[in-house]
Amino acid sequence: MFKTAVVIVSTIAVSAALVAQQPPAGQPPQGQGQGQGQRGGGGGMRGPQAIPYEDHTGFQQIFDGTSMKNWDGDPAYWRVESGALVGESTEANPVKQNTFLIFRGSEPGDFELKVEFRINNTNSGVQYRSVQVPPDEKTGKWVLKGYQADIDIANQFTGMLYEERGRGFLAPRGTAGYLSEGVRGTVGALESGDALKAYIKEKDWNQFHVIARGGTLIHILNGHVTAVFVDDDVKNRTLKGLLGFQIHVGPPMKVEFRNVYLKTVSQ
Repeated sequence: MFKTAVVIVSTIAVSAALVAQQPPAGQPPQGQGQGQGQRGGGGGMRGPQAIPYEDHTGFQQIFDGTSMKNWDGDPAYWRVESGALVGESTEANPVKQNTFLIFRGSEPGDFELKVEFRINNTNSGVQYRSVQVPPDEKTGKWVLKGYQADIDIANQFTGMLYEERGRGFLAPRGTAGYLSEGVRGTVGALESGDALKAYIKEKDWNQFHVIARGGTLIHILNGHVTAVFVDDDVKNRTLKGLLGFQIHVGPPMKVEFRNVYLKTVSQ
């Protein structure tokens, strides 16, 4: 199983590198139009055509842009504003623990999620395959645990895979990781974390694309693969669950999510 995971991760890493080598939109690949074929003539091998982020074939829009339909969160912090789901804490209204806006429309297993986000302070994240923590005297009503595509204003963690209230840091930005009951580690590298940081827009809209297939999880940020993880930890992993967005404890913050698209894949 471990060897299989290594092959999967290595293949993804190579594919990501090939996509990164694609020319900007509207420009021909290197060598094209100069008598050079796909092979030979010094042109080298080129990867397949990159699929635009804006391609929503097979996706369903799960936020209508005007209401909280199918979304459940603390109304003291979450609202709809200017076509976005907005989470905001203030000095007068701080959060005492991480709180989440939860999608109630489904609990996807194998899926793809595309969402745009913008943040002005502290930390947030996109939760997936998560479970709701039962409320008690210490836990509020809207608390999730599970996989998270991380977001933070300093962009130290943005793009990585973190498990909220679980196993913690699973795949730092720029790594391809693996975990089973007996083996944990990094089995490959993507672009470096610092190089990937350069693609993140500060206090502006960014595009997140999360892909989950079985135990393989992929994070793509603004067209660049930021984290790959193969989770063979059968005891602790989840293969389906809730989607959600986070407001983090700490200083006042505002985070916005818009253009939320989900594609489920038959299992």
